[in-house]
Amino acid sequence: MSWHLGRMCGFDLETTGVDTEADRIVTACVVQVGGHQPVQTANWLADPGIAIPAGAARVHGITTERARAEGRPAAEVVTDVVAALAQVALSGVPIVIMNASYDLTLLDREARRHNVQPLTEAVGDDLRVIDPRILDKQISRRKGSRTLTDLCQHYGVRLDGAHSADADAIAACRVAWRLGSTRPELAALPLEQLHQQQIGWAREQGDSLAAYFARTPGKESQAAGVRTEWPLVPAPQGEDA
Repeated sequence: MSWHLGRMCGFDLETTGVDTEADRIVTACVVQVGGHQPVQTANWLADPGIAIPAGAARVHGITTERARAEGRPAAEVVTDVVAALAQVALSGVPIVIMNASYDLTLLDREARRHNVQPLTEAVGDDLRVIDPRILDKQISRRKGSRTLTDLCQHYGVRLDGAHSADADAIAACRVAWRLGSTRPELAALPLEQLHQQQIGWAREQGDSLAAYFARTPGKESQAAGVRTEWPLVPAPQGEDA
């Protein structure tokens, strides 16, 4: 049976910003769908321990005041999220993550910050990730933005409430299912091979983006900042869990 017809687990974070080394988790969702089984959803609201910038709050709707009043301690949330994802990965279910290198890298840094065993260390080679953004860029050479909203529109997928972790996690699974349903070359790949292919595709896509920046006047300085590692950027040397 092809991977898109089985159980999938969507994962998404809403955060204090876009810096994976410094920003923090505000909300998280782990949702299991498909495989002719009931939907299982777990959501978390964290007190990130730092102020939530107004720009981030406008995106996901969580203010510093609400996070402090209603959120659980960040260390508890990170522990629970890592445990939930580890259980999924060790059971052989793929984790669907839009722009996986962002969410998994930020989760990794949060785990290390709070002395929680990082996900990749907990599951080792059992981690299988499906990244709709990487897959879409590989099969479609169209121009333009490739946000989750863009992919949902392009593939005719419903997105209920963009920029909430639960809505985005479910929508990413829907896009992954659509990709598997409409692209037989993707559906035919075993999960392990699909995961490995995405590592190479992400590197090629990153190299292409860096080359574009390097030859575009005014954007040359951005080339050096492009990271090509997938599904997460390794922690800086000397940063221990």
